[in-house]
Amino acid sequence: MSAPTSKPTVTEREAREVAEAAREQDWRKPSFAKELFLGRFRLDLIHPHPLPADDDVERGEEFLAKLRDFCESKVDSARIERDARIPDDVITGLKELGALGMKIDTKYGGLGLTQVYYNKALALAGSASPAIGALLSAHQSIGVPQPLKMFGTQEQKDTFLPRCARTDISAFLLTEPDVGSDPARLATTAVRDGDDYVLDGVKLWTTNGVVADLLVVMARVPKSGTGRGGITAFVVEAGSEGVTVENRNAFMGLRGIENGVTRFHRVRVPAANRVGEEGQGLKIALTTLNTGRLSLPAMCAGAGKWCLKIAREWSAAREQWGKPVALHEAVGAKISFIAATTFALEAVLELSSQMADENRNDIRIEAALAKLYGSEMAWKMADELVQIRGGRGFETAASLAARGERAVPAEQMLRDLRINRIFEGSTEIMHLLIAREAVDAHLSVAGDLIDPDKSLPDKAKAGANAGLFYAKWLPKLVAGPGQLPGSYAEFHPAGHVDLSPHLRYVERTARKLARSTFYAMSRWQGRMETKQGFLGRIVDIGAELFAMSAACVRAELLRGRGEHGREAYQLADAFCRQSRIRVGELFDRLWTNTDDLDNKVVKGVLGGVYEWLEHGVIDPSDDGPWIAETPPGPSGRENVHRPVR
Repeated sequence: MSAPTSKPTVTEREAREVAEAAREQDWRKPSFAKELFLGRFRLDLIHPHPLPADDDVERGEEFLAKLRDFCESKVDSARIERDARIPDDVITGLKELGALGMKIDTKYGGLGLTQVYYNKALALAGSASPAIGALLSAHQSIGVPQPLKMFGTQEQKDTFLPRCARTDISAFLLTEPDVGSDPARLATTAVRDGDDYVLDGVKLWTTNGVVADLLVVMARVPKSGTGRGGITAFVVEAGSEGVTVENRNAFMGLRGIENGVTRFHRVRVPAANRVGEEGQGLKIALTTLNTGRLSLPAMCAGAGKWCLKIAREWSAAREQWGKPVALHEAVGAKISFIAATTFALEAVLELSSQMADENRNDIRIEAALAKLYGSEMAWKMADELVQIRGGRGFETAASLAARGERAVPAEQMLRDLRINRIFEGSTEIMHLLIAREAVDAHLSVAGDLIDPDKSLPDKAKAGANAGLFYAKWLPKLVAGPGQLPGSYAEFHPAGHVDLSPHLRYVERTARKLARSTFYAMSRWQGRMETKQGFLGRIVDIGAELFAMSAACVRAELLRGRGEHGREAYQLADAFCRQSRIRVGELFDRLWTNTDDLDNKVVKGVLGGVYEWLEHGVIDPSDDGPWIAETPPGPSGRENVHRPVR
């Protein structure tokens, strides 16, 4: 049997069709964020704030105490940064602690933690070492355990989950050297041969891949007489013959992660290791990510807490012009931003995680918003911390320690956080993904109207359906509780800051957001999908409104429980006021922007019109290819696979 030698060639439309087929088509449960984008502020879906069961709390807190003790006594973050490797004894210790099985059911040897406590654990471990957070997250959020939990057979669960809970590290392999967010061009193949599939191809940026024991691999199965074919998921033993880890990749941050390039050459995988049916691979991946994406905002919230701690301690100790730098308005504004945003990120995370645990809401948009917003805001907080620290923020922790000062790794935090804006869906892709879900209701009733390939009868039918939908929907966008001064009065308890105006603002603004979206669809119709700048701003407004809602609801929860309620209300108020300014700017930029001019400039850049502007510098890059050629075949490189035993 010879391996395929050519990569699939797909059109833009075919690529969109593959992505569309992979998304969940139906909304069987309510979604707060979906309703928000439709102009409906369903506060009842998130307030009162959902709470975990007492036994879940007890089990979760018990593990957090053990994990904290382990991280404080066994994890040397500076050593991991210096050596660019998590020591084997630390990984072994995490295995013995049960950290590999946090989300795996106890009947398979796992800890059975809830999403809430899993995320608390990731925030804690990630604060000790972001590389450890990435190791645990890649293993459980997108690695073997989660796809099997949701789509695996009982035999697969019995076989693999006990291993994943205690001994075996897993990795998720989708990206290829020439395939990122466009899986329609996936080149790795899995050809059926009797009771096996034969895998051939190369995967790039396989987090945990260097040390993994088990892999979830996405490969293209050719159509056959008995199978539907398509992108399919497989569980692959990393030590199988023909699997070669060809390179351990190095990055500007997260230096301790075991991320590699993995080649498959005629790797035989039992058909029993196929997860789901042929062609379900992308749907499995996207469904897994609905909750798996919450791992990144968990570590971003943890980063915010650390940034706040350092900003507080440093700004009180450092004096300029006769007073602590924190009391200078320019620095104080940065500290206020860090404090308020950290509160909001934790609110978004806790709310989304608890909703995931209860499984009564569809949280695909909430989780995506949490990932998008958390990664962007954490990066800004770390950047502000570096600025607050001044030259010491730019200096490495090792250098600070060498000259006798506290080894604060602020610059490392900035480097480590940067990847979160790319991991598991870049900010740009998240904008498009969320925008697609946000306009789903419109496309479901009016999509055929703007589809050039639909027939006139189809368009006529769509027009009738759209008329009925909009006749009911549009009038509801005119007025609502946000215009009534007494609405949401429960968020103005005696002796506390009044948060009710912020919720009224969210309600009014959600309707304005929906009207803006409708106007844009009417204006651009089929060209709407090309207006990525507009769609990104729409999504960013929705993210701010979601964060404001979560912050207010969490503040009220803490007040009701007697846990720093007054302070929580103050932080929620500060965040909402800051957020409202950002929302106003985003609305202004919906219609007043340079998007069209930018497109012209880009075409000029690509056409070489401005090449003269590049003169006068030296490019230190070498002359290698932009994208390495990775034809299928046997590996000619040393296998750097390094399982930890």
